[in-house]
Amino acid sequence: MTIKILFVCHGNICRSPMAEFVMKKMVGESEEMKAAGLSAADFEIASAATSTEEIGNPVYPPAKRMLAAHGIDCSGKTARQMTARDYEHYDYIILMDENNRRNLRWILPETAPGKTARNSNKISLLMDYTSHPRDVADPWYTGDFTATWNDVNEGCRGLLCEIIAQRLDGRPR
Repeated sequence: MTIKILFVCHGNICRSPMAEFVMKKMVGESEEMKAAGLSAADFEIASAATSTEEIGNPVYPPAKRMLAAHGIDCSGKTARQMTARDYEHYDYIILMDENNRRNLRWILPETAPGKTARNSNKISLLMDYTSHPRDVADPWYTGDFTATWNDVNEGCRGLLCEIIAQRLDGRPR
């Protein structure tokens, strides 16, 4: 069974594509996944926006440079908006901040479990998978792509550890 993860931020040009490509690299390199019977082929990983502002635009150049500095190529990635169909398709909807959660109310169908709930089985914040839950630093406003890189890596590592632990424990998602 494929594990489907969608990372979501406001514009899909900084944080969520960074998370998408960091997670793709992590699942491709993780030794721990083998013990859980997982490989990179067991994952479908993508990213999207809650807004329409950046649709069709490439990854923001400083974010692209940060990824490239760590050996990660994000060529060809363009921003797209999340859809209600994405909610049905993906197992994990991973948000970068609380504003993203509020913006989902315009995207998700009225019947979506957790549409207005702070926590749902499918929707969570990336930093919820760390020892200090918070929003991922937004480099659009701070200009600090290193802080965002650190948050994204910590959150993705925590998420991957949770997925592996669920698999090893036989826990349902």
